[in-house]
Amino acid sequence: MDSEFFLALEMLEEEKGIPKEYMLERIRNALVAAVKKDDPAAAEGVVVHIDEKHRKVRICLEKNVVEEIDNPALDLTVAEAREIQPDAKLGDRISVDLDIKKFGRIAAQAGKQVIIQGIREAERGKVYEEYNSKEHEVLTGVVSRVEPRNGAVHIKLSGGTGGTEAMMLPEERVPGEVIREGDHIRVYVVEVRRPAKGPQIMVSRTHPGLVKRLFELEVPEIHDGVVEIRSIARDAGIRTKIAVYSKDPAVDAIGACIGPKGGRVGAVVEELKGEKIDIIPWSDQPDKFAAAALAPAEVYSSTLLEDGRSCRCVVPDNQLSLAIGKEGKNARLAAKLTGCKIDIKPASEVMQKSAIRIDASKLDLEENRASEE
Repeated sequence: MDSEFFLALEMLEEEKGIPKEYMLERIRNALVAAVKKDDPAAAEGVVVHIDEKHRKVRICLEKNVVEEIDNPALDLTVAEAREIQPDAKLGDRISVDLDIKKFGRIAAQAGKQVIIQGIREAERGKVYEEYNSKEHEVLTGVVSRVEPRNGAVHIKLSGGTGGTEAMMLPEERVPGEVIREGDHIRVYVVEVRRPAKGPQIMVSRTHPGLVKRLFELEVPEIHDGVVEIRSIARDAGIRTKIAVYSKDPAVDAIGACIGPKGGRVGAVVEELKGEKIDIIPWSDQPDKFAAAALAPAEVYSSTLLEDGRSCRCVVPDNQLSLAIGKEGKNARLAAKLTGCKIDIKPASEVMQKSAIRIDASKLDLEENRASEE
């Protein structure tokens, strides 16, 4: 039986990756718990000896040799002790082997629960360690369930621990995106939590990090660090703007992201179900950066205002609605991308104000001449 016991531990380590040393400690605790359940008075004297070399397990009670017995479970008279150990004397501690088979059903069940709990805790620990290292990464999984009431999605992720389930909350779903059970889906790991019931892997399809990681997978120059994504702003399902920069003057950052015949950006757009992507050249000059961020609108001029955090961009009249975007979304994304407040003006308004200022200057000049005469 002892050999089978150790063989089972070795199989558990090989199949589930749970260290044998960890399980031996849990089993030691389980056996102690079983003795305590069977005879609470003997709890303090329980000792478990596990001999891995000879594949033996012994459960003993350490009993005291005394003159008067206070605790029958842990005390022996000298005469009783000498029946076990002939040279025993007063004050000695005698080790008495216990027969595991004599434990009651309740005691055995208590020991079993400790072992089962140990296996669960070990498995949860391995899941947490595996996926905690994958925070902010993109993983592929299979949709196992979509909750009809609130739209939360349960996704089975593959991994070294045999796979585990992730949760995508309703607010992390792209509006309008259809997700069905059995679909293969890419998700961004936002956070790995560790509550008492076991690890919770929270994933998203709306997080800007998803777009960034997808570009890293598709664009070798980004993966290698030659091209950097310096900033990103996203309105999930509608439009994303990314600002890119090349460390190597010989490498075109925008061209690298677009790829031959638009293949690289096309793959990202396909994964995002048609979401529009604007690739913007990053600049350390706020006015220049703001002008580029309003793409696909054309910008006549961009001026950094006195506060240093705002820019005024002048666009053709027929480009004004495009620069602002539906419900102001393009302008908001541009502001988020650049970190600047962007004031968009149509060219006709700027020209009109300039004309008014010129006329006012002429009027002042004529009034001055008249007064001089």
